[in-house]
Amino acid sequence: MFKLQQILLTVAFSFVVNGQYSATYLPSNVPKTTEQGQAGTNQCGTSNSQTSMCQNAYLNSVDDFCLWGPPEPNSVIGNSEREVVSWCLKPGTGSRLIPAGSIKGAHFVQTPDFIQVTGTGDLTSLNIQRGDAGGELDPHGADGNGNPIGGLVFSTAFGQLQQVHEWTQFISSTDFCFRACTGKSATKYCEHIYDVMGCNWNMPADYSAGKFENCKGDSGEPMGIYGASTFHQGEPATPAAHPRPKTSGCVPIATIGGDAAPPASSSVIPSSSSAPTSTVGSPSSATPLSSPLSSAPSSASTGTAQPTGSSSSPLPALQGSSTSGSAGSSAPAGPVETGNAAASLSSSHQLAATIGSMLAVSVLVSAIRLM
Repeated sequence: MFKLQQILLTVAFSFVVNGQYSATYLPSNVPKTTEQGQAGTNQCGTSNSQTSMCQNAYLNSVDDFCLWGPPEPNSVIGNSEREVVSWCLKPGTGSRLIPAGSIKGAHFVQTPDFIQVTGTGDLTSLNIQRGDAGGELDPHGADGNGNPIGGLVFSTAFGQLQQVHEWTQFISSTDFCFRACTGKSATKYCEHIYDVMGCNWNMPADYSAGKFENCKGDSGEPMGIYGASTFHQGEPATPAAHPRPKTSGCVPIATIGGDAAPPASSSVIPSSSSAPTSTVGSPSSATPLSSPLSSAPSSASTGTAQPTGSSSSPLPALQGSSTSGSAGSSAPAGPVETGNAAASLSSSHQLAATIGSMLAVSVLVSAIRLM
């Protein structure tokens, strides 16, 4: 009886800490679908097809990763985020294969808290509409079922193949960033509430074309946290991105997915020694931009930023409204939602998670008292 009580309390604690309690699967034992309303499947087999509806993604190394992309051609990420499917570099996953020549540069980094891949390419080959500023995918979504619904992420980078419960990906027609987190700080380093801020703000890193590499790196600072202050999307002043964390021991490789590394001049985004500003914008934007590089940030992020007045210590202000330059000083590109709407949405998600946690604990405590 005492052991059963301990188990129930552990489940309750897990629910409170994580906001939701998730089952853990492997590709070998996963059910056909893992969430209601799922457009695809998690039983993907090993035969790849360009019409596959597989919703298992893998993030292992620079030459072995997947990206979430739309199932139908010429799609806007904001309209297809609930149904996106897995596009992978390597065969044997049951997914769609990333077409040859699509990835122009990719940089894989493993840190104490997460693994991530960032890069650039012609991602219209993943059915993303040309010029789409893109959007954010994560395992939570507005209802806790994830974007995509039922999407699962697996990795061998932490040892044996395992499911990674906390992850976030931004993708546009020209660039991408995909991070999977583990450990006690997983939710901080894979925060999903900054969904209109783009790749370079959430994951300052190398996005240059012309090379593929595996690196070790520092974790850096979690997105949105500045000392004792936490930025909330929609506040009047938007802080600059954190500096790019240091990397070391980078090992370049010549090809990924059968593609030779192209010269840097072939980049679809002008590259420099610093990471370019991400063009990934709001996942709720249904209207594609004519040019994701020329999109303007919201008025709250232009000119001289004003202090928020609500933080315990000042946040670093965003410098000007440039859409190019270093990761630490560039404005988020892509469409930006109205601050109040974005803040209200985040608050609603947090309230729903809190209520769910309280109900779960209440039910479990009642069950324990009846034993």
